[in-house]
Amino acid sequence: MDTLEPFLSRAGWADARRTALAGDASARRYTRLMREDGARAILMVDPGGSVAWFDAVGAALRGMGLSAPKVWAVDADAGLMLLEDLGDTVFAPLAEADPALEVTLYETAADVLSTLHRHGPLPELEQATPERLADMTDLAFDWYLVRAGATPDPAAKASARAAFATVLAAHAPETGVTILRDYHAENLIWLPDREGAARAGLLDFQDAMAGHPAYDLVSLLQDARRDVGAAAADAAMTRFLDGSDHDPDRFAAAYAALGAQRNLRILGVFARLAATRAKPHYIDLIPRVWAHLQTNLAHPACAPLRAPLAVLPDPTTALLSRLKAPCLTQ
Repeated sequence: MDTLEPFLSRAGWADARRTALAGDASARRYTRLMREDGARAILMVDPGGSVAWFDAVGAALRGMGLSAPKVWAVDADAGLMLLEDLGDTVFAPLAEADPALEVTLYETAADVLSTLHRHGPLPELEQATPERLADMTDLAFDWYLVRAGATPDPAAKASARAAFATVLAAHAPETGVTILRDYHAENLIWLPDREGAARAGLLDFQDAMAGHPAYDLVSLLQDARRDVGAAAADAAMTRFLDGSDHDPDRFAAAYAALGAQRNLRILGVFARLAATRAKPHYIDLIPRVWAHLQTNLAHPACAPLRAPLAVLPDPTTALLSRLKAPCLTQ
C-alpha cells in the first residue's frame, strides 16, 4: 500500500517490528507493531470501511467508561488506523481454560451492555427496525439454501421475511439502545487491572446500530464460535436483568425472536464466506448456529416462524461438505 509507510513514519512507527494477527469475517487486516522502546500498537487496515466512524464510536464508548482502544493516528482516506494494543487475553480461550473465570468474564460482558444501554443510542446510528432485521434474513435463502442445492424460491424468502417482520414488531420493536452487533467472546479482551465493565476490552463495534437491548446479549450467549457454559450464561442473563427494568417474560420473547433472526442470518453469512472468500472453516460452526436457531424457534413467540423456515435443510455431514465447496461463478 503506497500510503502505509508514510502513515507509519508520520506516526513514529516506521521502524517497529510487525506481526500479522488473525483476522475475522471482515476484510479488515490487523498487524501488531512493537518498537524497541517496548511500546506496542495495532495497525488496522480497512480500506472498504470507515475508520473515521470507528474512531467516533470508540470515542463515545470510552466516554462511557468502557474500554474501546484509544486511537493514535488515522488516515481516513486510506483506511488506516493506529490503535492502542489491548493485548492477547481474549475471553474465549480464558473461558475454555477456567470455567470458574468464565462466569466472571460473562458477568463483566453483561455489565458492558448495561453501561452501554444506560446512555441511550449514539447519534447518527442506523436503526435495526423489525423490517430492517427481517430483510437481513434473506441471506439464509440466498446462500445457505441455494448452496445446499435448492432452486431459488423468492416466495419462500418473502414469506420468511414477512413472518420475521411480524414477530419482531410484536416482541422486539424497540430501537432505543446502541447495539454493537458482533459482541462475543472472541471480540473481548480481559483487562483485569481495570475496574468494573472496563475490564472488557472492546474490539469490534464499527457496525453499531440502534436496536433492542436483547440483541447483543443474544450475540454474547448464543455464540456461533463456542458453547457458553450454562453457569456463565445464567449468571450473565441474571446480572443483566437485575441491572435493568425489563420484564423477564417479555425480554425472553424478544431474546428468542432476535436470536432466531441473528442465527438465521449467520447461516447465510457463513455459507457466503465459504463460497466467495475461501473461508470454509466457518461451515464447521453451522451445526452450533443451527442448534441455537432451533432453541429460539421452540419459544412460543417464534411459532409463526416455524412454517416459513421449514424449507431450510438440516446441516447434515453431506450438506456441510457441499457448503465448503468454492463458488466458481463468484
